[in-house]
Parts: sequence; C-alpha cells; structure tokens
Amino acid sequence: MTKINPENERVKREYLNWLKEARGRSEATLDIAAAAIDRFQVQTRHRDFRKFRPELATSFKAHMAAETSSITGKPLSKATLYSTLKAIQSFFEWLSREPGYRQAVRISDVAYFTMNTNDAKAATAAREQRFPSLKQVLHVLEAMPTNTALARRDRALVAFILLTGVRDAAAISLKLRHVDLTRRRVFQDARDVRTKGAKTFVSSFFPVSDLPLEIVTAWIEEISGPGLFGPDDPVFPATENGLDASGQFAPQGYARRHWATAAPVRAIFRKAFEAAGLPYFYPHSLRRTLMQLGHDLNLTVRELKAWSQSLGHESVLTSLTSYGALRPDEQAEVMAAVATRRDKPDAAMQVLARQVAAEIARQANA
Repeated sequence: MTKINPENERVKREYLNWLKEARGRSEATLDIAAAAIDRFQVQTRHRDFRKFRPELATSFKAHMAAETSSITGKPLSKATLYSTLKAIQSFFEWLSREPGYRQAVRISDVAYFTMNTNDAKAATAAREQRFPSLKQVLHVLEAMPTNTALARRDRALVAFILLTGVRDAAAISLKLRHVDLTRRRVFQDARDVRTKGAKTFVSSFFPVSDLPLEIVTAWIEEISGPGLFGPDDPVFPATENGLDASGQFAPQGYARRHWATAAPVRAIFRKAFEAAGLPYFYPHSLRRTLMQLGHDLNLTVRELKAWSQSLGHESVLTSLTSYGALRPDEQAEVMAAVATRRDKPDAAMQVLARQVAAEIARQANA
C-alpha cells in the first residue's frame, strides 16, 4: 500500500485555501480541484511534488485516456479529461511560484499537462442542450399528485422553478420573506440565498400560464400564517424522516429547515417527469424553456432586457448565448422565414443587433 505524502497533503491544503480565500472560488470548484489532484497523486503513487517532471504529465494524460468510467464503463469523456488536466495544470502553475518549489517545478514543464488542440476543441465545443417545452412542463404539473403535504411541496417546487427561473440551489435556500406574491417577484438576496456568484438581484415571475402561479400561491398560503411558518422559514422545507407504523424508516412530513443540498430537487424532477411519461429534465433546463418562450413571444428590446435581468443576467447577450441557442430544426425554420421575408427588419431588432455587437466588442476588449 502506497503511503500518503504528508508534505504533499500540506501544500495541497494551502492551495485549496488559496483558491477559496484569495481567488474566491466556490466549494464546488474546490471539490473539482481536490479530486483532480488526488487522481494525479494516485497515478504517481503519491510521489513528492518537488520531483515533478514532464514525463509524469505525459504518462498521466495517457493513463486518463485509457481509463474508463466506473459508472458507464465507457472511456472518460474529453470534457472530463480537459477539466481534470486544467485543474492539475493550475495547481502546478501555482506551485511553481511557491517558496521551496520554484526551483523544482518549472512552468515550462507544467505546460505538458496541455491537451492536444483537436481534443481540447472537442471537449469545449458547444452542444445542443436538451430542455422541455413549456407544454411538457405544464403536463408534468397537471400529472403530479397532491394527496400529501410532501406531494404538494414537490409540485410547488417544480412550478416555482418554472415560474421564476431560479436555480435549484437558490430555490432550496429561499425564505418566505424573499417571495412577494403581490408584486410577483423574488428577491434573491445573496446574504441568505445561494445564488450563482453570490449575486443579489430581483426576479419577476415569467408569464408561463396561470397554473404555476396558482400552485405556488396555494402552497405558500398552506404553510404560512399563525402557528405555521414565518418569514424566516424555508419556502421549500426539507423532508422529515422517521419510523412508520411498521417500524420502517420513511418520510413523515417536512421539517422547519432547508435542504442541505439540491440533490432532492433533482430527484423530485426525475420522479415527476418519468411519472408523466417524459424523459428526465434537470431543474436548470427550465431556464432554457423560459428563453424559448421569450423567443416565441417576440419580445421587444426593453422586454428582452427585463427577461434577461429576471434570469439574473447583467447582459442580454448572456441570456441569448447561454440559454437562447436555437435547435437545428428551429434554426432552419427561422432561416427559411428570413429568406422569404421581403420587408425590412424592424427598428427594435436593429437596435438589439447594435447592442449585441457592442457587447461582443466590450467583452473582446475586457
């Protein structure tokens, strides 16, 4: 059995702390970095980082290329290879600047972790993203049961994510005081809510249909009020487990606390979609559903900006590029319509085109 190298573990902890405190990286990023470094250490039998040589990087790349996934049994994807190699390369680049390692780890040697150009392009290429249609999500909501408090919570959760576009991590950390049913908006306060990049913003409800709003309103009314949940309690409380009548461990209702992770949200979505006879779509995919709805509504420039801000984006371009890509069949349909259209583009679209071009130029010069 290979012994753990104490000095390696010490400097690895320093690096992870540097990522967190000096670079402001999230826990998820730290986990990815730690897993990548651990993978390299196992393959090199915990060899001292000071003994790093280019051939170790080359050997590690070859080892990963031949490795198979423990889940699928297939070779590791190029995206996995790319992210792992980038994480290790970043670690050794940092190490090359640290006292005690500057002479041992040369930055030119660290470059050997670089993936070949063609594989890197394949790993980072944009791919068509699957997402449900609005009609499909509404069908799921109609099919979900309501016979128990937990079933009504689960249904309200799916409805709320469709209605607001919030990410799953934000949804499970929201408190009742963050939701304003009267003004139809959600205050995603980063002091309490786990938003992406710890950003604080207000999301307005999207005009998806009356059903999601009715479901969410009924749920909040059910759990709120005297003797029930107050402003600082979760909108979607965690499941309370206990022993049932037969002595088996089973859900007993909900607790006055937040879920610790978003895993239960994904489980709820999987169960709901499959029960409705549809393939599983993860919660985040509903943000693409909302952008598809935005396309269908032919929003004005002003409306598109409000739509984008409700998704938490400072730039309309982020909404369009990250969530607004058209499927190939839609792209062909739009292009065919453009080819047969004889009138000039409307003024609003000309303004939007100029804004997009200016944003592209700004990002290129940033």
